Amino acid sequence: MNLRAIGCNVESATVELREKLAFDEPKLRLALAELTARYDVEAAILCTCNRVELYLGRPEVGAPIHAPLVAEFLAETHGVPAELIHPHLYEHADEDAVRHLFRVTSGLDSVVIGEGQIAGQVKEAYDAAQKYGATGSLLNTLFPAATRVSKRIRTETGIARGQVSVASAAVVFVREVFDNFTDKTVLVIGTGEMGQLTLTHLKELNPAGILVTNRSPERAEAAAAEVGGQAVPWDQLDDALVRADIVLSTTGAPEPIMPRRRFKEKVLSKRGRRKLVIFDMAVPRDFDPSIHDGDRVSLFNVDDLNRIRDQQLAERRKHLGPAEMIVEAEVRKFVLDWNRRKDGPVIGRLTAELDRVREGVVGPLLEKLDGRLTDADREWVEGAFRLFQNRLLHGPIAALQEASKEGHSAGMRDALMKLFGLKG
Repeated sequence: MNLRAIGCNVESATVELREKLAFDEPKLRLALAELTARYDVEAAILCTCNRVELYLGRPEVGAPIHAPLVAEFLAETHGVPAELIHPHLYEHADEDAVRHLFRVTSGLDSVVIGEGQIAGQVKEAYDAAQKYGATGSLLNTLFPAATRVSKRIRTETGIARGQVSVASAAVVFVREVFDNFTDKTVLVIGTGEMGQLTLTHLKELNPAGILVTNRSPERAEAAAAEVGGQAVPWDQLDDALVRADIVLSTTGAPEPIMPRRRFKEKVLSKRGRRKLVIFDMAVPRDFDPSIHDGDRVSLFNVDDLNRIRDQQLAERRKHLGPAEMIVEAEVRKFVLDWNRRKDGPVIGRLTAELDRVREGVVGPLLEKLDGRLTDADREWVEGAFRLFQNRLLHGPIAALQEASKEGHSAGMRDALMKLFGLKG
């Protein structure tokens, strides 16, 4: 196995850097095509509000791709100097890369531990990689296994109990700002999965009103209807911001939808002294960060969730141990199964080669002794040579299987191929 997981997340890089490295659909398609063609690897790119990660692999042993090369690739793709990217990248190799993906997919490496949204985002990343022809036998085995591990952890542990997600954490955050919501108007911008989750949690706050806007009026109408809210046309976003007390923004726009100048002239000048809290959960961010003044306007982003996650997730942390044990067991199983899959053809070729040699010796021998042996004698001679062959094969095959258990059978496979003159 030759696998690398290289990227950055909320722990290693600021939102300012992560938003510069985000992939929209056109960039994703081009990046996957370039990675597979330039480096001869299978590739998948996971891009969420909290992380940007590249999964790069080859089924066979070969020169691996390391973080500096990925930094250069990201620099070329996004127009950000490589020296600004590389210090914030982490790299996981082979078994550690498998473990990392299993933990990510299971919500163990999330800002909100145990959150379920990430599993869907991992699947979307894999589906996109498949769609654009960037996967092969390694990633086509790895990503479905990660999904299976995530489901097992959610079923067998309490890590996912309760409604805890990035969206619910955002609602908890705004509850710390306002004691009462019955006189507040909430505006949700964007009706993607994050927006839908946020709307679900907003029902519990019983605000005076919920406004929903989206570039697609049909999606805005549908989302607003589910929570008894009001859909607002996209071209009336400024007026909606004037009316709102709390804003939760969740679009996937590649550029800020609300620059500072527009906000100041079209929104802030019409609000008087009313306080506005904006929680910008989008990456890239929807609102120019300079809008925040700490007085009339408080603007928070996904990184601010770190402040409240410990108190919110104390119960879930109790289940981290069992969840991590499942991950470790599944990593060992995946590595062993993968190595066995790679060992099988070698064992088959080795057995076939010794079958050929044995038959080349036994055949002429039996012909020479023809007429002097009974049928029972012929069976005994053939059986003796087969037994000798099996005993001869036992040592090499056992050594290969032991190496597979330890996760380093590639070298043993190469050695057996050379020792027995097997062709690749």
